[in-house]
Amino acid sequence: MLEIDHISKSFGGVKATDDVSLTCPTGSLTAVIGPNGAGKSTFFNQISGALRPDKGRILLDGVDLVGMKPGQIVRAGIGRAFQVASIFPTLTVEETLDAAVGADMGRAGSLARRFPLKETFARARHVLDMLGLADKRRRIASTLSHGDQKLLDIALALVLEPKVLLLDEPTAGMGPEERWRMIEKVHELWAREKLTLVFIEHDMDIVFKIAPRIVVLCYGRVLATGSPAEIRGNSAVIDAYLGTEHGGAAV
Repeated sequence: MLEIDHISKSFGGVKATDDVSLTCPTGSLTAVIGPNGAGKSTFFNQISGALRPDKGRILLDGVDLVGMKPGQIVRAGIGRAFQVASIFPTLTVEETLDAAVGADMGRAGSLARRFPLKETFARARHVLDMLGLADKRRRIASTLSHGDQKLLDIALALVLEPKVLLLDEPTAGMGPEERWRMIEKVHELWAREKLTLVFIEHDMDIVFKIAPRIVVLCYGRVLATGSPAEIRGNSAVIDAYLGTEHGGAAV
């Protein structure tokens, strides 16, 4: 279980997150939405260790992650894929995952071996199969489509076997058809792997379609938490973010 306990982060006089508390039960799927500048990326950066909260706790299965380095947080069980895919552009898809697993196992030199370690290959191949990238495993990462590069970024997080997966706008920069393919893959991944999954998304059609639970951030604070129907009917959320296009109608 991931527990966010009254975390705050300020930059000068601006509160990027302000007393944010949230609980994500094991195996849950949560969407985080809100206007630009609401504090969504800062929220993720605190969970993943890129930023340290000024106050508050971040607990994973009861262990406080605040103060740990990002690598320690990854090993504790937090995985993250970014809005802009973070990949190794000159490596093949398979080499990329082998390198990540080898480093995680303390055997970073495994990439230089003629044949990957058996356990490294097994983990990498499992993730490639899961995300539909197995037939592209020998492609250079930089030659993949935008959507497949995003999937590879997710694969890099998954291959380290996280308990919690954070996805920062997984459909950013995609056309309508590609966006739906991506989010269907994400939903399938969540259902199959029983991960605790938290994602930031601006496409409300996607959010209302797949997220059982939605958290709305506004000016660094939690404005509302609830089901799609509850969020769509919340007058404060409609005024602050949704407007009349997505608000006020039953799901």
